[in-house]
Amino acid sequence: MRQDTQSAQEGLSTVRCGNALADGARHHGWFIGRFLEIPHDLRSSDAVEVKWSTHHAGTQKQLWGMSEEATTLCVLIRGQVSLQFPGMECVLSQEGDYALWSAGVPHRWTVVQESLVLTVRWPSAPEAYREQVGGSST
Repeated sequence: MRQDTQSAQEGLSTVRCGNALADGARHHGWFIGRFLEIPHDLRSSDAVEVKWSTHHAGTQKQLWGMSEEATTLCVLIRGQVSLQFPGMECVLSQEGDYALWSAGVPHRWTVVQESLVLTVRWPSAPEAYREQVGGSST
């Protein structure tokens, strides 16, 4: 697959082909969002963030994470992941299983089987993401 940007009009990026794993390597798997350093790249967006992530069995996020501004969608491509929310657990175990949660909802996760996950968060507001222990922000 071609990694560079191809344009229909000179100087205007209208199409980009790439690899999510390679493009997200510098940002913990996130390959679309406001945090990208190239402002005119199609992947630099205030509207959305997209992450491609592979997790090994037994990996877990022990601290509660929460975006104060963004809605999040997590889609399982393969494997099995348990997402924990206050008072609720969602186990993603079949291709296409997803969890969708609104801004302000804390979450954490445990990987049951090696997994491939696509996560979409909107709007792109990386500064609004916080980690918590118990109920207090860190």
